[in-house]
Amino acid sequence: MTEGRKRELGLAPSIFYVLKGGLTRAQSLSWLLRSGGRPAENGLRILFYHRVSDDRDELAVRPGRFARQMDHLAAEGYRAVDVCTAAALLDEGVPPPRTVALSFDDGYRDIAENAEPILARHGFSATVFVAPAVIDGSASFGWYRHQPPLLSWDEITALDRGPTFDFQAHSLTHPNLLELSDQDAHREIAGSKAALEERLERRVEAFSYPAGLFGARERALVSEAGFRLAVSCEPGVNDQGTDRFALRRRQIDARDRLLDFRAKVGGGHDSPPPLRTAYRRYRFGAERPISASSRR
Repeated sequence: MTEGRKRELGLAPSIFYVLKGGLTRAQSLSWLLRSGGRPAENGLRILFYHRVSDDRDELAVRPGRFARQMDHLAAEGYRAVDVCTAAALLDEGVPPPRTVALSFDDGYRDIAENAEPILARHGFSATVFVAPAVIDGSASFGWYRHQPPLLSWDEITALDRGPTFDFQAHSLTHPNLLELSDQDAHREIAGSKAALEERLERRVEAFSYPAGLFGARERALVSEAGFRLAVSCEPGVNDQGTDRFALRRRQIDARDRLLDFRAKVGGGHDSPPPLRTAYRRYRFGAERPISASSRR
């Protein structure tokens, strides 16, 4: 880094989330006025969460709110699938209408306690991206003073055998990959695959870039490690031509109302908010991500 220091991953100041919530609401209202609330039927959208909890945490969607979101999908005839299933549907061509993919980053225990029963009730499935060294306790998420409980390995292996959650890799320790040497970045990416495969006793195919930070090097390392696909945090819709190592996802935030959720599912938030790229570059030193518009 030119500043002589690393920019660590973590939560933004509270004012950021207040402003983000206001911009989200404005964008959702604009979508409602333009579309009349009718969802776009083009491509496939991937939604992602972190926590489902009543804790005062900007990463935590309240269980009641999460239940209303899943109830909305079910009432509108949506099928919700995990990320690997979504990629397979894209490989087949035009995905079935009213299909979304669901994912959770980090592997907090509250998703098993609060999200899994709701998903199971609707027959929905979701991918959970975990960092093995954090699950082991040899690393931690630095943005928490008191880290919320994570799923244990016993819980992960049991849930992975069930119909609702599919566990995939999220690096070993959840670092800013852009800050690492080639050797360390390779260890984080390939090592997470090996560690998770050892625990789950099956092939791990998908990777989630920590904080969505990646460039050409990180994409290449993920491909070389033997992953079949990777997800970013870049908003937008995915189609048959989308780069499988830069799949787009849209985060569902703690402050999102049902209108915001409907707009995100319906295509009203496919474009990045103004100044998003500049903000991420300032905060993380992030280079512009690879375009997700074409496969390679």
